[in-house]
Amino acid sequence: MAAEGHAPNAGEYIQHHLQHMQVNFSGQAVKQASIVDFSLFNLDSLIYSVILGVIGCFILWRAARKATSGVPGRFQAAVEIIAEMVENQAKGVIHNAASRKVISPLALTVFVWIFLMNFMDMLPVDLLPSAWTQVYASMGHDAHHAYMRVVPTADLSTTLGLSTSVLLMCFFYSVKIKGVGGWTHELLAAPFGDKWFLYPVNFLMQMIEFAAKTVSHGMRLFGNMFAGELVFMLIALMGGVWAWELNPLTGGFWLGFGHVVAGTVWTLFHILIITLQAFIFMMLTLIYTGQAHDSH
Repeated sequence: MAAEGHAPNAGEYIQHHLQHMQVNFSGQAVKQASIVDFSLFNLDSLIYSVILGVIGCFILWRAARKATSGVPGRFQAAVEIIAEMVENQAKGVIHNAASRKVISPLALTVFVWIFLMNFMDMLPVDLLPSAWTQVYASMGHDAHHAYMRVVPTADLSTTLGLSTSVLLMCFFYSVKIKGVGGWTHELLAAPFGDKWFLYPVNFLMQMIEFAAKTVSHGMRLFGNMFAGELVFMLIALMGGVWAWELNPLTGGFWLGFGHVVAGTVWTLFHILIITLQAFIFMMLTLIYTGQAHDSH
């Protein structure tokens, strides 16, 4: 983590934790990771998102498999409450019953999946990255290049990938419900009217709307989770200073006390944030797909 010969300072610590485990298109690991490089894959985000997606699907499958008509257990009751909540929200914005049979389970999966990815922020900051550093060093590599981030939703490529998938769903249902001709007419005639000289303006406005929805959909989740991850890193730094120099005269003791208090308060508050962000993303998914069913 640190440069050769000295312990990391606060800036180096945070910079290291903000780097992804990246590979290029040929699958070769990148030693000097780049925060923004579209020629690289963020392998850590991909691995954790897939694992958590499988876990989320298994949880829902397990609940469906064990569902009974009698008095439900706690696990079944919890899943039924979430499923009923999603279904009620879907009925409010999507009035096509056939579409809800697909969109409601998909929205439920999105909610559970994003919650699980957000929940990775609850793990101690250095727990998994430190373990990976030990494994990476044991393979004969420089531990300084052992990058790993464990919160997939704090990665813009993940959140924009999710929002782009929602956009593709909107396109699919726009064509399915309105037909190719009907949707094409809507793209050209809304919002300023069915006049031939307004077609370019209408089409441009439609494209801007689609782009704005997709970018804001992904950026909202990313921004909240990135900020939460960064706050946890700052709190971890307080604990690191306390562990390094436990001396009340130099303020080390109070840093340790602040680390415990701030960590506890922020964790309790962040539980609400990760749940709310999963709910908001799910609701926007329902709203956008519901808008695809409506005619302008």
